[in-house]
Amino acid sequence: MSYRFLSTLALPVGAALAAAAAGSQLLCEPAEIPRGEKACGKEAKATNNKWWPGEQKRPTRNGKCNLTGWWENELGSRMHVSTVDSEGNFSGEYHTAVSSAEKPIKPSPLIGSQHLDEDGQCTFGFTVNWKKFSDSTAVFVGQCFAGDVEEEILQTSWLLREKVDSLPSDWKATRTGRNTFTRMG
Repeated sequence: MSYRFLSTLALPVGAALAAAAAGSQLLCEPAEIPRGEKACGKEAKATNNKWWPGEQKRPTRNGKCNLTGWWENELGSRMHVSTVDSEGNFSGEYHTAVSSAEKPIKPSPLIGSQHLDEDGQCTFGFTVNWKKFSDSTAVFVGQCFAGDVEEEILQTSWLLREKVDSLPSDWKATRTGRNTFTRMG
């Protein structure tokens, strides 16, 4: 059985505790692999058959990704990536749709870098500083997948670090999750 990790960033602490009390699994849930798909990573690489969560398309490695532009994830958060320079560096703005901060959400700056691979299936990373409404910082890493006819998809994993008042509270300061972004427009 494979497992899919759920984003805890979308759940305020009260909702997370209520869900846990009701018996919901917050960190992971069983995910079925569709019949006929290969579960093993070695088999998936050999056949270029990968399982994608939900009803997303399976990108092929024929197209090239371009990070520049507007992207949206499954939670409704949006980001704008400005032009990627010749070294792979970029900046932009992140508009989160979810937060546990008490202040109103505001767009936040992002800065990152990507590999400029010849096959166009680049890996990348960026940092978002939520300084406009929160004392936290997030880092995202991921890969862009594109095909000739399929839409571009950014598969990301992230760490969110919140400021805590003391070392004994350090255990609860870092969250982790995954998001899938698709191009807007």
